[in-house]
Amino acid sequence: MFKKHEIFKTDKYNMLTVEVQGKTLIVREISDQWGEECHTFVSRPEMMHWAENRFKPEKFVGREEERENIIKALKEV
Repeated sequence: MFKKHEIFKTDKYNMLTVEVQGKTLIVREISDQWGEECHTFVSRPEMMHWAENRFKPEKFVGREEERENIIKALKEV
């Protein structure tokens, strides 16, 4: 059985989930703009490196708390 973490969900078209399959982490990013993107990581540090690049602070000006919550939730996986 896989453990699934919901990082954020604004509606059924905008969400980020992480499935933990043993040591493998599968991040599914679903957006109304881009559809579904799936990223597979072999370690948490690798996933966090991706997250830091994907959710850059300059993209969240005025929404810093939103970014902090996403990064915090990913760290807790």
